[in-house]
Amino acid sequence: MTASALTRPGERDRLSTKISELDWRLIALLCVIAGMGTAMLYSIAGGHWQPWAIKHLIRFGMLVVVMLAMAMVHPKWWFRAAYPLYGVVLIMVLMIEFTPLGYEPAGAGAKNWLNLGFMRIQPAEFMKLGLVLALARWYHNHTAQEARWSWKLIFPAGMIGVPFLLIAKQPDLGSAMVVGLTGALIMFVAGLSWRVIAAGAVAAVAIIPPFVMFGMHDYQRNRVLTFLDPEADPSGTGYNIIQSKIALGSGGFLGKGYGLGSQSQLEFLPERHTDFIFSTVAEEFGFVGSFFMLACYVGVILIALRIASLAHSHFGRIAAAGMTGFFALFVLINGAMVMGMAPVVGVPMPLLSYGGSSMMTVMFGFGLVLSTRVHRYAELPKGTGLF
Repeated sequence: MTASALTRPGERDRLSTKISELDWRLIALLCVIAGMGTAMLYSIAGGHWQPWAIKHLIRFGMLVVVMLAMAMVHPKWWFRAAYPLYGVVLIMVLMIEFTPLGYEPAGAGAKNWLNLGFMRIQPAEFMKLGLVLALARWYHNHTAQEARWSWKLIFPAGMIGVPFLLIAKQPDLGSAMVVGLTGALIMFVAGLSWRVIAAGAVAAVAIIPPFVMFGMHDYQRNRVLTFLDPEADPSGTGYNIIQSKIALGSGGFLGKGYGLGSQSQLEFLPERHTDFIFSTVAEEFGFVGSFFMLACYVGVILIALRIASLAHSHFGRIAAAGMTGFFALFVLINGAMVMGMAPVVGVPMPLLSYGGSSMMTVMFGFGLVLSTRVHRYAELPKGTGLF
């Protein structure tokens, strides 16, 4: 039994004790990744803090404080807020579709932002958080047999399917993919029957061809076809992937040097500050730099999964694992995308790419993971739940 387990309950609630229970390895790795993101944004801008690097750094600094504050909050409050938060974010997604507040950035090709006047937000990013918490609460209140196979699984399936379809309709295929895969991952972690998983995998494979041909917009279909054969249109739809591969390969083992990447500095590489920033890392720091960055991401994922496994409450385990899952999906999808192993779907590399909504989602998620770490001995009562 650990020293923390022997601590009297009243002492565990002290702020100093909670701070000592934080996993500083996880926090340090997040700082390293965001620091590397700031350095790359500075390089991409030609050695200038504007327009990206300083904003990236300031946002991260502010969100670290928010993350640590969230870690001090007892999981019972996240448990109580799970369904209301999911409902609020779902309403925001609906507002994009059915109200004039829906906003489409120039050249984005998707109406996926909500213009509130004083600020613009991307509800699809926050849906990942709301979905994880809502599913964690649902599974906390149901038995292992019900999680394995039961008619009641229609409720978590609905919680996943409704936002997936709404976000895909915007159309924001990248965010919809992360939402759907995150939900599926949570159902798997919660104990879904292998037969159901196998049937779902077969159905997904069967539905992909007709979905690509009839369910996608023309530009989305072109992205898939370009992924299969980018050289078919090297100066058009295949341009992004080809330039990304050139940047990845030209870095060699040690890279061209900081600030010396021709693809990014000469602006051949598109979206070099967001979707394809990892290609810039590979060009300037080579295989060594790329391996280091991926090692940092793997370290974050392993530490967070360890935190999830140590939580005493089922809610804490599912929530922490779900938060880690969507972070891992970001890394996997973006990494595959820039290497030409997946279609370009606009999924950023977390904390490395420039973007406020994405960073906020990731940092909020790790605030909840750290809350699970600090309060890992907390027990939450089971009940019938909302469903």
